[in-house]
Amino acid sequence: MTITIEGVAATLFALALIHTFSTKFFESLACRNPRHAGLLHLLGEVEIVFGFWAFVLVVFMASLQGSQAAIDYAESRHYTEPLFVFVVMVVAASRPVLEAVRATVGVVARLVPLPTPLVLAWLGFSLVPLLGSLITEPAAMTLAALMLAPVVFRRDVPERVKYAALGVLFVNVSIGGTLTSYAAPPVLMVAAKWNWDTAFMAATFGWKAALAVLVNATAMTLALRRHLGQKPPAESSRPPVPVPVSLIHLAFLAAIVGFAHHPVIFLWMFLFFLGFAHAYERHQNRLILKEALLVAFFLAGLVVLGGMQEWWLAPVVSSLSDHALFFGALGLTAVTDNAALTYLGSLIPDIADSAKYMLVAGAVGGGGLTIIANAPNPAGVALLREGFADESVGAGALFLGALPPTIVAAAAFLL
Repeated sequence: MTITIEGVAATLFALALIHTFSTKFFESLACRNPRHAGLLHLLGEVEIVFGFWAFVLVVFMASLQGSQAAIDYAESRHYTEPLFVFVVMVVAASRPVLEAVRATVGVVARLVPLPTPLVLAWLGFSLVPLLGSLITEPAAMTLAALMLAPVVFRRDVPERVKYAALGVLFVNVSIGGTLTSYAAPPVLMVAAKWNWDTAFMAATFGWKAALAVLVNATAMTLALRRHLGQKPPAESSRPPVPVPVSLIHLAFLAAIVGFAHHPVIFLWMFLFFLGFAHAYERHQNRLILKEALLVAFFLAGLVVLGGMQEWWLAPVVSSLSDHALFFGALGLTAVTDNAALTYLGSLIPDIADSAKYMLVAGAVGGGGLTIIANAPNPAGVALLREGFADESVGAGALFLGALPPTIVAAAAFLL
């Protein structure tokens, strides 16, 4: 019976991957079938995909093994990461935090003797992803996406250019969190077990990742220069946020990041944050609760579905030689969350140090190839999809857009 459930889970996982690549198809169906447009639009939301198929899995499990077994399995999953991504997205995207970051980046941009939009784009593709090593990758993705949206991800920019930019953003965020041992989910999964501290990460992975980030950001910015214009985005006419309010928001963000692995604590802080934001509503934009909830739903579904893929993933990972493991991890990351992949690698007994490096390097290097490859990617899609045709991101076009920066990242880690 267990084998039957595992087979069903693998089949549903494959269907979820196909669904991920088919969201634009559902959107086009919705336009042609207005009677069922609501359901088809829902199925066209990429954030819905894994949550929907996870529900199907739980229903199958209940029918085959009983409702208690289905409940026990669902409750045995760890949902800390989806909860943290939800919380950190809302806080990082709040107006006081965003304006503080924009002001800091704006000062740097004005010091460089180049057009401000060009510098803002370069900083959004380079500095903010690298900042993810301090504030975590989901927070960096949120800030970078909101900074780049009015500069790069506009309707008048060609689609192929925006997909290339999205690929660079996803890859740079995935590798940009490797300068520390806690910010990138695939590193976090193995750091404690393998005794990888921040000094080790910076010396072994970090400088190579930083080099790749700078190369990718520079190449993408040069490719964008004809589409950015000479004037910076129009600034808001609203009064600036008072410094004490900004500092309190930044303190909330720092505290939530500091307790990222303690959901009871960071959820308590988040409720306190919501109360403070409501008390000073005049200094806020709309909190992105809906977008963050959809991303959390996506990741929670991935946790439920991915939890039953170990039976085929673990043998594949353990059977590969070092370089085969690197390219295998690079490819497997495109079809499963890279944190789940490194976690499975951590279960392999007596794995060699060289294999550990290849596994993690491949997992983070391939983190931009698909929406599910890295936990922060759904957040980027949720915040940037309005700039794309049909307000949806095509999985195939994203894969092609992410290939060049992925090759640069792979070269940096291998050479």
